[in-house]
Amino acid sequence: MSTKRVLCATTALVLTATAATAQDTTITIATVNNGDMIRMQGYTDQFTEETGIAVEWVTLEENVLRQRVTTDITTNGGQFDIMTIGMYETPIWGANGWLVPLDGLSEEYNVEDILPAMRGGLSHDGTLYAAPFYGESSMVMYRTDLMEEAGLEMPDAPTWEFIREAAAAMTDRDAGINGICLRGKPGWGEGGAFITAMSNSFGARWFDMDWQAQFDTQEWADTLNFFNDMMQESGPDGFETNGFNENLSLFQQGLCGMWIDATVAASFVTNPDDSEVADSVGFALAPDNGLGVRSNWLWAWALAIPAGTQQQDAALQFIEWATSSDYIELVAENEGWANVPPGARTSLYENPNYIEVPFAQMTLDSILSADPNNSTVEESPYVGVQFAAIPEFAGIATEVSQEFSNAYAGQQTIEEALERAQAITNEAMEAAGYQ
Repeated sequence: MSTKRVLCATTALVLTATAATAQDTTITIATVNNGDMIRMQGYTDQFTEETGIAVEWVTLEENVLRQRVTTDITTNGGQFDIMTIGMYETPIWGANGWLVPLDGLSEEYNVEDILPAMRGGLSHDGTLYAAPFYGESSMVMYRTDLMEEAGLEMPDAPTWEFIREAAAAMTDRDAGINGICLRGKPGWGEGGAFITAMSNSFGARWFDMDWQAQFDTQEWADTLNFFNDMMQESGPDGFETNGFNENLSLFQQGLCGMWIDATVAASFVTNPDDSEVADSVGFALAPDNGLGVRSNWLWAWALAIPAGTQQQDAALQFIEWATSSDYIELVAENEGWANVPPGARTSLYENPNYIEVPFAQMTLDSILSADPNNSTVEESPYVGVQFAAIPEFAGIATEVSQEFSNAYAGQQTIEEALERAQAITNEAMEAAGYQ
């Protein structure tokens, strides 16, 4: 046999072995049951065809996802090769050495294209530990037809008083229409996130500069009383158990005049295949009270690799595929620019095709108006808009949000809920050595 034929045969064997190895590789991804994540799963076969890497999905409701991935990462359980986490967990877990640094991304991936707010929130000491699948703030989504019928015009930057007035004007109990739908569901990232962002605009904060809880202040009493009164007047029954997905469903069915929530929801409420009110939705910045701070949050659902994975290279390949500009182009080609994952890359907002999307500019304006380093009217010791970036926050805020939901449900007064929140928070912070 000639040398040339031997080399060809050897090359063929190597390629066959490499393909077989790839086909034997399976990664397991834990993710949230949001629309963009579910859409991503629909394209997974293309990733497998390109790489030979199979993907198994564990898709969970938001609160359950947080519990599962937190338990797995803190116990080095190794159940997942990729986790869907956010701006709260990433810098804390990265600092603890629980995540693989994403310093192996290719030059073509272009890390610098990730919006600075997203890149900064998913890094620790300048090292990126999670790649944003999409980024978001929050904004007002409203029925333009109902607003017109009420004889009102939504400002680009409304106040909370206007929102309450408009909610009351749009409420039609006989027709089953609620003037406003907001999160009241327990969970630090569900109702807890919403009320914390809202409280910022009322001048409230979680802690003073000595890490003392601030729930015994007038600002927090004003926040909770305003929220509860408005929702009792104009919100749906059982709002204390409604989170993102429940309110999305209500809005798409035409049962909400307004919904203040994640900017990422804009593509779902304007999609005529899913939304009965797709042709009559307007957008505005999240409300304020004239104190210099709006009530919008800052978040990214991002993909990270736990340090305990045995499939680090394959996991990195998937992250690069799913959070790339090429993936955005793939979704745009198949489903239109309105349905691409938003809020992660600068280049998306420089793309003339995307800027024509009705909610694109408002999404970007909302993201840019959220400042995690200056999220409160009075100075606070923590970084974060709808959370405080300390390890203890998730546990504390989950308990506090449960107390608030109990008050919304009439099981205790607002005053009692705030008293319990104060006690829960100070007890935990003292135990953790902050006080």
